[in-house]
Amino acid sequence: MDNLLAELQEIFRDIFDDDSLVLTRESSAATIDDWDSLTHTNLVTAIEKRYKVRFALGELQELKNVGDMIDLIQKKLAAK
Repeated sequence: MDNLLAELQEIFRDIFDDDSLVLTRESSAATIDDWDSLTHTNLVTAIEKRYKVRFALGELQELKNVGDMIDLIQKKLAAK
């Protein structure tokens, strides 16, 4: 899990162009400046490419924070 968080942190730093960004499982759009609909779309696309998974719109709407995203990625990877 820690490895996945570290990998996601790199993706987030790239998308937000902020090398000082530190992610936690509790990080969310409410706690990260500039997280809007465009950056959200870019994040989802980058994560899907990195892990070779696809998210359904309903799955994404249920996510409340980065921890939920990690759990969903792990579930998708385990199902491969």
